[in-house]
Amino acid sequence: MNQLIRLQINGQEHQVAAPAHALLLDILRDHLGLTGAKRGCDHGECGACAVLIDGKPVNSCLVPAASVEGREIQTVEGVAADGRLLPLQQAFIDSGAIQCGFCTSGMLLVAKSLLDRTPDPSEPQIRAAIGGNVCRCTGYVKIVDAIRAGALAGAAQD
Repeated sequence: MNQLIRLQINGQEHQVAAPAHALLLDILRDHLGLTGAKRGCDHGECGACAVLIDGKPVNSCLVPAASVEGREIQTVEGVAADGRLLPLQQAFIDSGAIQCGFCTSGMLLVAKSLLDRTPDPSEPQIRAAIGGNVCRCTGYVKIVDAIRAGALAGAAQD
């Protein structure tokens, strides 16, 4: 039996009729067409499905959608402002931190959350923040470089 689930996603309210046990990842991808969060491991181990809930990174494959009613959910689709990339997104491009792209959405959101809390993180802080995100292509060096560059670019714009 379906229930009406009200979600605040990327600043917009959505109402979805879905089973009570529906996961946030399924609602995002299958009901709302927000495919930035990727289905990876389905066990919360890879971070490909990461979204921000009230500014904190969460693996959406583990979250019952009904449990996040009334909370602010941000997906990678809601990160760019007015069609312009954030300095962090541009840094991922410029640093070559995007290879196959499967992990990119989760990495970007985890990095955004880190930079929102810690505008000038150290390398160990960056590595700790992305520790729950698996990348099979870059070896993480370019991702760490991109987050560092995004932090510097963000600070330069303030």
